[in-house]
Amino acid sequence: MMPTRWLTDHEHLLPSGAAGHDASALDVACGRGRNAIWLARRGLITRGIDRDPAVIHILNEEALRQRLPLRGDVVDLERDPVSLGSDLYDVVVVVHYLHRPLFPTLLAAVRPGGLLVYETFTGAQAARGKPTNPAFLLEPGELRELLQPLQILVEREGEFEDKMLASVIARRALP
Repeated sequence: MMPTRWLTDHEHLLPSGAAGHDASALDVACGRGRNAIWLARRGLITRGIDRDPAVIHILNEEALRQRLPLRGDVVDLERDPVSLGSDLYDVVVVVHYLHRPLFPTLLAAVRPGGLLVYETFTGAQAARGKPTNPAFLLEPGELRELLQPLQILVEREGEFEDKMLASVIARRALP
């Protein structure tokens, strides 16, 4: 279970610790936790959330087995009125998941100076196979707009690893 290359290729941007607190991470719609496990192995106190209780159970068992600073929680981001907290995480990671109403909640969860690492499919992916539902596909340039007012550090949009993707790493401004 390899983490997404977008995350690992930009490991140098991630915190290993911050002044006054241990660095923390949130993996949104984490599935089996490939990115959450990778973050926790790097010493970030990590929370993975997903709506599937079975995958969260597996993730928690794996975290316990490896003695990782990682906890998985069952959260349905599309049904529950969801709060991910405010200014809590140094890194928020979202990979292959898109629910546009969640963006204000995601932005609020990032601590000032923290990063949002986001990668998901663009509309061009529909011609290649799944997903095909426009609700789960970004329009050209849309990810940049959804992440305002964060500062874009690195971005790409196009064909990568045989998928049509938009990927961004953005920083929340310090007060």
